[in-house]
Amino acid sequence: MSDHTPTVEPVKVGFVSLGCPKNLVDSEVMMGLLARAGAEITPRAEEADVIVVNTCSFIDTAQQESVNTILEMAGHKAAGRAKKLVVAGCLVERFRNEIRKNIPEVDAVVGTGELESILSAAGIAPTAPPNGNSPLVVLPCRPEAAVRAEQGRFTREQWDGAIADLPNYLYDENTPRVLATPRWSAYIKIAEGCDHPCSFCIIPQLRGEFRSRGFESVVAEAERLAQSGVREITLIGQDTTCYGEDLGLKDALPRLLERLALIEDLRWVRFLYAYPNKITGRLLQTIARHEKICSYIDVPLQHASAEVLKRMKRGGGYHVFLRSIEKMRRTLPGLALRTSFITGFPGETERDFEELCEFVCAAEFDWLGVFGYSDEEGAASYALGGKVPAREIERRRRKLMQIQKRISRRKKKALVGRRFELLLEGASAETELLWEGRTEMHAPEIDGKVFVNDFGDHTEVRPGEFHPCEVTEAHDYDLVVKLV
Repeated sequence: MSDHTPTVEPVKVGFVSLGCPKNLVDSEVMMGLLARAGAEITPRAEEADVIVVNTCSFIDTAQQESVNTILEMAGHKAAGRAKKLVVAGCLVERFRNEIRKNIPEVDAVVGTGELESILSAAGIAPTAPPNGNSPLVVLPCRPEAAVRAEQGRFTREQWDGAIADLPNYLYDENTPRVLATPRWSAYIKIAEGCDHPCSFCIIPQLRGEFRSRGFESVVAEAERLAQSGVREITLIGQDTTCYGEDLGLKDALPRLLERLALIEDLRWVRFLYAYPNKITGRLLQTIARHEKICSYIDVPLQHASAEVLKRMKRGGGYHVFLRSIEKMRRTLPGLALRTSFITGFPGETERDFEELCEFVCAAEFDWLGVFGYSDEEGAASYALGGKVPAREIERRRRKLMQIQKRISRRKKKALVGRRFELLLEGASAETELLWEGRTEMHAPEIDGKVFVNDFGDHTEVRPGEFHPCEVTEAHDYDLVVKLV
């Protein structure tokens, strides 16, 4: 008779994380909780005992991508090893009951405020012994493979649109995380939820009221990440410039940035996203004083017409924004400025759109994203009249992007011959003959690419290293550099 106790294999869990960096941090937290309880995180869906899809529900296309991905993972459950399919994230906050009713393959749902319930959803006891370090991996998402007739089971007519109770969860420095980013870069969520009344947005319904993490909690997490080898930290929240206001703190974001700039092992610190009227002189001066704080501001303006902005329940306008941009660039001469706009908002006239185009030409943003208006149930704009036809929305979106392409081409060409610090990220996905990297004007996975085709005297380079580089070529959005 054998004295050996049978070995119990750890439960293997695979993740698909959709949407924004805030969603990615939620996935990392859930993976951390699972890994601490003894689960093994796997990058292969066919090997997973449990598959988790962390969904996005911001606009209609994101919802459809989420549904398609759920159905694709349901296929793995039907044909492979997986015994459980868990759906998490924003789609759950909107359509909690309908997901289970219309996609019976789904075994459990986890809302944005229920991350700690991922253990029970996956069928894993919280007292299970840890299995050591888990690999930093996430399942690849290929939603296009899931577009098939089955998705007809989950139509808008079947959704009741009921919104779950507002979430209030907020992780802290003691919450485990399994990073899904490269080892040298990490996000830190410093706040959750939103209090802004923007009429096109349902984020407050999906993620609750604005709530900040404690100052020392953020610093402690940043210090631990730096000790583990992270060299770039990106602070995220729906509006990072409101950080600390709910805690009664004044100038909390500048103070936090100053504190993080003192962490010796960090090289770059940046933040996403800034609300237009929250970019204070103190914030700009803080960025200017500290080399480690990237001269990079992402301020989603949404429009330039005062009339459209009023209907969006946002302030500002063409000349107000231009004065603000001039102040930013005066304080930060090397500033990289990113924004985003919405075309086709209800009531947007051709004159409103032309004003937006004129503003983009005058402002000359370094990076710009344009979204066609998405009519979302639950958003205040859903009830507005003056809806713009879908074809016209797309025409305006394309025209604005064409304007920006010309601006970007000119601004990128002006960089040829200039030198920057480059964070190497490894061989390019497009060809092994080139490497890719980022300068401080390139936020992770958002902005254009930087290709390295000349390593100069560097015989050995490794991903995660910082090297000086010189721009040798410029394209519409991308740069080519050599190491110097």
